[in-house]
Amino acid sequence: MGTGPTDPSHVTREPQRVRDMPPPRRSSGAAGTAMPWIFQWPYRAILTFLLWTGIRPYQLTLLSFFLMLATGVLILSGAWSWAGVVLVGSGVCDVFDGSVARQRGIAKRSGAFMDSVLDRVSDLVLFSTLFWNLADRGDRAFAALALVTLIVSLGVSHVRAEAEAAGVSLTEGFFQRLERVLAMVVGLLIPGAMKPVLIALAALGALTMVQRGFSALKGA
Repeated sequence: MGTGPTDPSHVTREPQRVRDMPPPRRSSGAAGTAMPWIFQWPYRAILTFLLWTGIRPYQLTLLSFFLMLATGVLILSGAWSWAGVVLVGSGVCDVFDGSVARQRGIAKRSGAFMDSVLDRVSDLVLFSTLFWNLADRGDRAFAALALVTLIVSLGVSHVRAEAEAAGVSLTEGFFQRLERVLAMVVGLLIPGAMKPVLIALAALGALTMVQRGFSALKGA
């Protein structure tokens, strides 16, 4: 009985060398230039390890999502420092699911779709639990700001989705998801930093939404 094409998930794993790994991809966001340069060797080392383990991209996507759920629970309980640590883990998994898929040559539209949907749900979890926590503390002004940040973050993603549905490729944006996650890590880990972080997130997120809107209109 003949065999079909080789399934990439069943290919025998060969040792990968860190220096042979590609550098992280640049993005047009605020951290898009500095982050690949600063973390290129840690990125390559982690990617090498993940390829060696045989973990699948969708498993990293799901792990990122479940870690975000855990982050939300920790925010609600008031354990913000631990929430920041877990959020770092969620962000790392979110970065590497696509990297593993591309490196193995198994990137699929279905995987990109699942990643995009779970990213939006993760944003809902992150900012809605923060809103709930701040409102429960009686800090109504910054609770409202957390809600504004949630709306803006979803708006940034929605503008891109609508542009791509209209046939316009849209990747630019000063403050994208990577920047939002990094800012939230700072806000959760550093005492007293959350309020200025929320102000920055709301303002820069709104600027990014307007920026993407103009770019989409120009390209349509």
